[in-house]
Amino acid sequence: MTRMLTPRWLLLHAVFIAAVIATAFLAWWQWDRAHEAGGSFQNLGYALQWPLFGVFTLCMWVWLIRMELQQHDPPQAASDTSEPAEPAEPEDDGAARRRRPLVPPPAPPVEVGEDPQLAEYNRYLAELNDADQRAG
Repeated sequence: MTRMLTPRWLLLHAVFIAAVIATAFLAWWQWDRAHEAGGSFQNLGYALQWPLFGVFTLCMWVWLIRMELQQHDPPQAASDTSEPAEPAEPEDDGAARRRRPLVPPPAPPVEVGEDPQLAEYNRYLAELNDADQRAG
């Protein structure tokens, strides 16, 4: 729970609290405007709409907190204990949990006779990859 008290999270908490207070203030202001002489149904609609924005803000806040807590929770032990446990690897901002590679494996080569446009496009991509590898 102490990770919710880092400077980043304290700023996020402040922003979310300010947003909820602002939506409540705007709802109250529109409600007052709707009941004044120049008020209209549009003001009444806004008075009912601003609390929805506040609820959305609260839901997003809870969602972000839950994501942050899940990200740092240790993975659950597998139910099948017959396989040996893998050695623990240092965490790399979620890279250890990635189930699929960042870059998909290359597609099988295309024969020129099969589809000339696709073959030309693959040659172009290969040239771009080679240029990128030389530059980086």
